[in-house]
Amino acid sequence: MIASFMALASTADATATDTAAAEMSFFSQLERSLENLTNEGFVAFLWDLVIAILIIVVGKLLIMFFTRMFKRMFARSKKINELMAKFLLKVILSFGWILVALVLFEHMGINMTPIIAGLGVTGVILGFAFQESIGNLLSGVMIVINAPFRIGDYVDLGSMSGTVTNMDLMCVTLATPDNKQITLANKLVWGNPITNYSYTPNRRVDMIVSVAYGSDLQKVKADIRQLFDSYPEVLKDPVPTIEVSKLNDSSVDLIARPWTLPGDYWKIFWRFQTDIYDKLTDDGISIPFPQLDVNLYDIDRIGGDVRQRRPASGSQTASQGWHA
Repeated sequence: MIASFMALASTADATATDTAAAEMSFFSQLERSLENLTNEGFVAFLWDLVIAILIIVVGKLLIMFFTRMFKRMFARSKKINELMAKFLLKVILSFGWILVALVLFEHMGINMTPIIAGLGVTGVILGFAFQESIGNLLSGVMIVINAPFRIGDYVDLGSMSGTVTNMDLMCVTLATPDNKQITLANKLVWGNPITNYSYTPNRRVDMIVSVAYGSDLQKVKADIRQLFDSYPEVLKDPVPTIEVSKLNDSSVDLIARPWTLPGDYWKIFWRFQTDIYDKLTDDGISIPFPQLDVNLYDIDRIGGDVRQRRPASGSQTASQGWHA
C-alpha cells in the first residue's frame, strides 16, 4: 500500500513537472517568436503584424457571420426558445475566439501541442479551484436543456421572485416589481424549486369575500359576477368560479376565481378589493370585522369590588370577536 502511495505521489510530481515544463515552453516559444519578429527586419515584422491583424479581423468577421446565421436558425426553430438561443450563441462566440487565438499562435510559430497536452492535468487542478463556476456552468446547461422558464417570464426561484431579464453561462438575472435587479448563480437556480407563473397563457386570480351570517349569498354571488363581467381583463373562458369555500366562526367565506392574462393579474386583484366593498355596502350586505366591546363601571356609585359583581341586566361584559 505504501509502495502504491509512493508511486501515485511520484506520478503526480512527474505530471506537475510536465505541466510546468509545458507552461515554460509556451512562454519560451512566445519570447523566441517575438525576438524573431524583431530580428527579421522592419518590413518582415510589419508583414507579420499585418497578417496577425488580418487573422483577428477575418476571425471576427467569420464569428459574426456564423453567430448571425445561427441566430436566424434559432429564431425559426420551434424547439429552441430565446433563453436557449442566447446561451448557445455565447458558447459559439467563446469557441470561435478560442479557434482564432489558436490560429494566431500557430502563425507566430508557437507549438501548441505541449500546451494542449498539459491542459489535461491543469484542467483537473483548475476544476478543484473553480468547482463553483463549473457547477454554475453545468447548471446553466441543465436549465437550457429543460427550459423551465423563458426570458420575460415571472418566476419564483427559491425565495426570490421577479421577471427573467437575462441568462448567461453563470447566472440568471431577475427584475422585481419594485425595480430591483437580482442576480442568482445558475447552481442556486437549478438547486431550488422553480415556480413559473407565465408558463401557461392564462392565470387564475384567487380572492376571498367574507360576509356576515344571514346575508343573501345569491345576491353576493350576483354582485361578484357583475363585477367580473365589467372587467375587460377577465376572460370569458374559462368561466370564473364563485362558490362558498368556508363557514368560519363569524363569517361566510366565498371564493372568487376569475381567469386573466399574467400581465393583468394585479390589475384585477387590486381593483376588485375596492369594487366589492363598495358594491356590498350599497346593497346593504354586512362585512364582518373584529370589534372590541368595553364596559365601564362607576365604582363609587355601585360600591364594592367590580370583580365580584355581575353586570346589570342588559349590560355586556368586555368581549372581543367578529361583528357584522
